[in-house]
Amino acid sequence: MTETARKQLPKLLIIEDDAGLQRQLRWAYDGYEILAAGDREEAIAMLRAEEPPVVTLDLGLPPDPDGTSEGFATLETILSLRPDTKVIVASGHGARESMLRAIALGAWDFYQKPIDIDALGLIVARAFHVHALEDENRRLAERVEAGAVLGGMITGAPEMLKVTRTIERVASADVSVMLLGASGTGKELLARGVHDASKRKGQFVAINCAAIPETLLESELFGHEKGAFTGAVKTTEGKIELAQGGTLFLDEIGDVPLPLQVKLLRFLQERVIERIGGRKPIAVDTRVVCATHRDIDAMVADGSFREDLYYRLAEIVVRIPSLAERPGDAGLLARHFLRKYAAQMGSAARSFSPDALAAIDAWSWPGNVRELENRVKRAAIMAEGKTVTAADLDLETAAETELVNLKAAREIADRRAIRHALARAEGNISGTARLLGISRPTLYDLMKSYDLQP
Repeated sequence: MTETARKQLPKLLIIEDDAGLQRQLRWAYDGYEILAAGDREEAIAMLRAEEPPVVTLDLGLPPDPDGTSEGFATLETILSLRPDTKVIVASGHGARESMLRAIALGAWDFYQKPIDIDALGLIVARAFHVHALEDENRRLAERVEAGAVLGGMITGAPEMLKVTRTIERVASADVSVMLLGASGTGKELLARGVHDASKRKGQFVAINCAAIPETLLESELFGHEKGAFTGAVKTTEGKIELAQGGTLFLDEIGDVPLPLQVKLLRFLQERVIERIGGRKPIAVDTRVVCATHRDIDAMVADGSFREDLYYRLAEIVVRIPSLAERPGDAGLLARHFLRKYAAQMGSAARSFSPDALAAIDAWSWPGNVRELENRVKRAAIMAEGKTVTAADLDLETAAETELVNLKAAREIADRRAIRHALARAEGNISGTARLLGISRPTLYDLMKSYDLQP
């Protein structure tokens, strides 16, 4: 089997300090990509890097090969980092007691040494099967919980659901669609939704008209012939041609200069283009979806955008609400982004504290979904424990302006007081407790409750 083919197999991590048994297991499990580790440090590094869904773990690991302490420590670490991992524990040390403790800690199954390869193979195969089923169920549940619609758009707000229903209705009709909304509201995602829900078999091709210099935009859209201008060393197709049989998304259409608007209008009227430097008309079957955050009606009124082009592009106009106009969606999206980035970055962050949820609800989100995603991504990196706070989101002020209840207000005050005292005491727990006027056990309880680290 080639190395590439082996990399596509399910990953099985074998944690075993006996080199001979490692080789035997590698040979026995030919249907998996085998990862092997001989101690806890090596195993955890491999778990972080490869994320295997199934692990077999020998409890007798160095530096305690004759006991189980290191094996149980490894089991706890694996499950704290990757709770969904199926860990199959094997041991010959006090089998019944070890089995009960391993299962209590979260092991998926247990097998007593000496190992029967065939029997263990059946347990491993069943573990992969169950993990795959759980993973699929989890994805389906997240889609239902998060209100994922139209190819991944996540919303539960009636205002946004109305938009997605409109997109689904017009997708099958061969009409031009104009998406109007502020930056960061998801215009490109909706444009892709139009293409995905249509019957078009060609590509989805996107171009940001504001990001390309005016002198190059015409060439990007219409292409050019070899020798048409200095540097044109070969004939190049433009974005319109590349989207043949598919959809062309013109983002920030309001930034297209007037001379180029005339050429776009001709393409939309006649469905033919000419490359720069070319003399031959080229017929193109390309659907156009465009978007802008600018006031296109005002631009038509002042003459900076051609009225005839507007009516060609705006056969269907869809206005996208800002995130502030989508009640409940900020929290819904925040949870989605936290799951996404915590998994990508190996972060322990799993939930939001009450002050963080209050801040998310209170914030106006001028940057819309893009701002929310960036803040949650940063928080997944900065969070010190399993809970993301308003401070991690850099939204402490927002949390203070609109609190959900007295408990949330008290938590904000407690967190701030403990952090300030820890800083003044340079992390010394006894000194921090004295500054706060509480006992060390009480301070430990509060820090554990709020997931704070010294």
